[in-house]
Amino acid sequence: MSYQERRAIVNFISSILITTLYSLYMFQRYPDTDAYSVEVFRYWGWFILILIPVSIVARIIIYIIFIILNTIATRELEPSISDERDKLIELKSARISLYVFTLGFLLAMISLVLEQPPSVMFIILISAGLLSDTLNELAQFYFYRRGF
Repeated sequence: MSYQERRAIVNFISSILITTLYSLYMFQRYPDTDAYSVEVFRYWGWFILILIPVSIVARIIIYIIFIILNTIATRELEPSISDERDKLIELKSARISLYVFTLGFLLAMISLVLEQPPSVMFIILISAGLLSDTLNELAQFYFYRRGF
């Protein structure tokens, strides 16, 4: 298994783990008020604004640990160059990720048109972000495995 494939697997697992653990922690703090109250909107605003830096810091820590463990286990360093094939794989997987998130965004807006509570919209947006991120990593793994 190549370095890029291992990195994609670690990123896939970490994105699911970070979002799941953070969501379980934050859903305990969900306000017990009307679905359209100011507190609910404030909750979702804080949910997303805190998720971003938590995710960034956690990913940096996980990536550093991955590099250290990978170097110890395989005795090879991270590849310092990225060729055209790597860039093509990144572009293809980013395109898939963008399509999935755009579809999720449209579904979130449709939920508002169908008069669902705003919480449904926010849950769809967060789920679309998680799904697009995981599909990005799975696509990279698939394309590296396929050799294209």
